[in-house]
Amino acid sequence: MSVDNFLLLLLIVSVLTGLFTEAIKTALKELNRSYYPNLLAGVVSVVLSIVVDIFYLIMTDAVFSDKMAVILIALVLLSWLASMVGYDKVIQALTQFRTHSTE
Repeated sequence: MSVDNFLLLLLIVSVLTGLFTEAIKTALKELNRSYYPNLLAGVVSVVLSIVVDIFYLIMTDAVFSDKMAVILIALVLLSWLASMVGYDKVIQALTQFRTHSTE
């Protein structure tokens, strides 16, 4: 998987996390249930990361290997981070890291 594909998956998970989290919050408010917004966003992002990665594996006929496991772990962690601090901040940090590592 290329870095571009990985970032695309991260973008997809980040957008879907926002949408699903808001939908779940609305449902919980209607049910008069209390929740922790950051925990909810984190759990939703982890679940969506796994679902999106499985969807990617199926659609590309990729084989689940050690490399794909590492990519899945990175996707889960970065999507969780993006749900907490925002997608733009995560991309900015990755870009800075990538720029400094090539110098």
